[in-house]
Amino acid sequence: MKHSRCKWVLLLLAAALASSANAGAQKGVPLARDLRSAADQAEAACIPLLLEFAADHCEYCVLLEEEVLKPMLLDRDYDRRVLVRKLTIDQPARLRDFDGHRVTAAQLAERYRISVTPTLIFVDRRGHELTERMVGVTTLEFYAGYLDRALDSASETLLERQRCR
Repeated sequence: MKHSRCKWVLLLLAAALASSANAGAQKGVPLARDLRSAADQAEAACIPLLLEFAADHCEYCVLLEEEVLKPMLLDRDYDRRVLVRKLTIDQPARLRDFDGHRVTAAQLAERYRISVTPTLIFVDRRGHELTERMVGVTTLEFYAGYLDRALDSASETLLERQRCR
């Protein structure tokens, strides 16, 4: 009887752990709600702000998130390299831009002249691009490497501009 009860407790514990691990992995890229606040947070850490422009109907956006961005966000080393926010251009929700104005993600995409999803841009605290943007998904096998290279370039530019420690 005691062995059976222990077995059930262990099974329930394992199920709870698996459920919480899956919930964390399913969250995905945090949605942009306040770019001014995100930019302040990135500036304090002296890291670039990566903005993912995506669309709900975009299969490549889902593929990019599942295969590259979610695993990257689970790797704690990236917390010291980049702050990531997602803007879904076909959603009517408003967010606060770098100047504190309420805008839609589509309006921001228009400002940045983004016409393809997914597009990744790397910006500083004022929303100025730091390095070449990543448009679309060509070869998924090499995408993480290209992303790391873009992050390195954005970080170098940021260091030059802000004299981070």
